[in-house]
Amino acid sequence: MDLLINVGLPVSLAIIMLSLGIGLETADFRRVLSRQRAFAIGAVSQVALLPIAAFVTVKLFALPPEIAVGFMLLSFCPGGVTSNILSKLARADVALSVSLTAVISLLSMITVPILAAWSIGHFMGAEAPEVSITGLAIALFLITTLPVAVGVGIRNFARGFANRIEAGLSTLATALFVLIVVAALAANWKLFVDNLGIMGAGLISLNVALLLIGLGLARAANLSWNECKTVSIETGIQNSTLGITLAALITNTDSGLSPLALPSAVYGITMYAVVLPFLVWFRRR
Repeated sequence: MDLLINVGLPVSLAIIMLSLGIGLETADFRRVLSRQRAFAIGAVSQVALLPIAAFVTVKLFALPPEIAVGFMLLSFCPGGVTSNILSKLARADVALSVSLTAVISLLSMITVPILAAWSIGHFMGAEAPEVSITGLAIALFLITTLPVAVGVGIRNFARGFANRIEAGLSTLATALFVLIVVAALAANWKLFVDNLGIMGAGLISLNVALLLIGLGLARAANLSWNECKTVSIETGIQNSTLGITLAALITNTDSGLSPLALPSAVYGITMYAVVLPFLVWFRRR
């Protein structure tokens, strides 16, 4: 278990972020300048409205402090590769999805440590572990920002090699993710069982609300239907592996996975059931 936490967890996230970078090109970043309005709506929905919705959900369901922090950590995470895949399945604007994921993932090195430190202090009070914002930022840079940058470099300077390894990286990242989720649930089984009802209801409610919030905001801004679908998915889908990794980095646990990781672990399973009806609707319309 210690090997999984100290080595497997950060390596898994780094591989996931590398696979994201491998699929990116410099054009994905330049697109932000040419599609400022659609990007701004998606970014505001992800960075601002998502944590607010999570905060409201935590208060409404009166979640225990550690579970509440886990919800907030999950809400700070960008979409990741999963949101890009789901946007493609929904016949949404994949280019916009990729651009949002790329930029928000890079910005998370700055936004996540600050928001994480605040949420821990707010919900856990005197029992809150000490959080080094600088240390957390450095860790996130090494396991998220740097792998994305390396992936983009490989894509631009060795396109053939990038094409050959892209599928394998995605498969490996998925396998590691499943292993991590199973370990997170097993290590905190009693806490998981005791809070499954309220935590599951809270996560599903939050997930549905976020998909609708993203869609509603995009429609209000008069974006195209494909752009609306993308903003909805980018708002409602988070990188649960990053949430689990954040929990481990913050609590610095040496045995088992942190209870703060439980919401992200459960969400990694429930999000597919929640988003499926939306995908069917998006594809038909």
